[in-house]
Amino acid sequence: MSDKTIVVIEDDREVSNTVQAVLKGAGYTVAAATNGNDGKKLIQSRRPDLVLTDMMMPRMGGFPVLEYISELDEQPKVIMMTANEGSRHKAYAEMLGAVDYLRKPFAMEVLLESVARALADE
Repeated sequence: MSDKTIVVIEDDREVSNTVQAVLKGAGYTVAAATNGNDGKKLIQSRRPDLVLTDMMMPRMGGFPVLEYISELDEQPKVIMMTANEGSRHKAYAEMLGAVDYLRKPFAMEVLLESVARALADE
């Protein structure tokens, strides 16, 4: 079992539920939000080790979440999940501190490998 906490911010219920189930099955503590505003509140209250965020969401997307995290004293690692193919978006996400950028759809093995790498760097 892991003592790591992960916040998942994803507006697609099916994607969110699948990602949460896979992470919980791997032993992580998981909290989820459906938009960036609620995600920010979870980050404040849970102080996660890692945040998985979608890029395009209603009421606040992934980039404002990354900008918010970049201003925190204790910054969780961030993995961005997106269906967006743009390399400019990937570069901007990395500039804001994202440690990985997963293009949907992705295999759950790829997600778990990315999460393990992100958390191993702590």
